[in-house]
Amino acid sequence: MEKGVTSMLEEIKEAFGLEEKDLKIYSPLTLAYIGDGVYDLIIRTIVVEKGNCPPARLHKQVSAVVKAQAQAQAIQTLLPVLTEEELQIYKRGRNAKSYTMAKNATVHDYRMATGFEALMGYLYLSGRTERILELVKLGFPAAYRIADNPADKAQQTVR
Repeated sequence: MEKGVTSMLEEIKEAFGLEEKDLKIYSPLTLAYIGDGVYDLIIRTIVVEKGNCPPARLHKQVSAVVKAQAQAQAIQTLLPVLTEEELQIYKRGRNAKSYTMAKNATVHDYRMATGFEALMGYLYLSGRTERILELVKLGFPAAYRIADNPADKAQQTVR
């Protein structure tokens, strides 16, 4: 296992007496649930480290990058570099039957984002922090292009 987030995962498991589980038992939507939190934490960390500003502005900057449309753009950029295993996890998440919808996303973007989040969750639970960060680095510029709206000056401070 890698250091960093994986160490945090190990510490959580140890502190609360959680046992290792076979990742195949998790539904794609469960993987997407934890993956959403992982991706959100990474993007929040990036935005906060870019500079101290009011929480409302931080929220606006983060929301622009973690929304379904931005995640869909990111995964489109990442598809060519995914391993066969990662592609399979992404497709399971994308094709999962969800009973909720994002308010401001197309069905296509929402499903792609769910697949992306499932992949993030799978990689997190399997202790592949380095791979998560590699994919976020590759996909983040594409996600930010979607979020980059010149009419909103608050978002421009992320750079």
